[in-house]
Amino acid sequence: MRVILASIFLLFAAVPAAAAPPDRISLHLGSHHIGAEREFEEVNPGIFFTWDRRLSYTFGAFRNSYGDLSVAATVAYPLILEPHYRLDVFAGWANYPGEGRDFWISYGDVVPVAGLRFHYRNLFVQFLPADGDIVDGIVSFGVSLPLRHP
Repeated sequence: MRVILASIFLLFAAVPAAAAPPDRISLHLGSHHIGAEREFEEVNPGIFFTWDRRLSYTFGAFRNSYGDLSVAATVAYPLILEPHYRLDVFAGWANYPGEGRDFWISYGDVVPVAGLRFHYRNLFVQFLPADGDIVDGIVSFGVSLPLRHP
């Protein structure tokens, strides 16, 4: 499993990480599970680093809704890109230790993630659709700050 996760991070992060330091740091704060049929933790602190190029490459770690540490890597494409706001479609992989079986599609504990991410100034909100079995979708949110480089 560690080999798979390492491969995912190398795939998504190697090119932009080698080129320059990250452009943004995001602090994930929480989530809401729409139509949840069970209790989930909705305070999900995390930290993510993003390299903005033609595509945006993000990777980081967060406390997942099951209360465990997860790592994730995504790539995003901007649908709308304006000075103070943007809308991205994103996809990638996240690891959910011991919980992969709860997802419709998984490779062990590694699951695909995809959705829409809206940034307004330094705030972001994400929507991730789900299969409707345990939850209909997830809305997560946080703060994203630009990193200044000399």
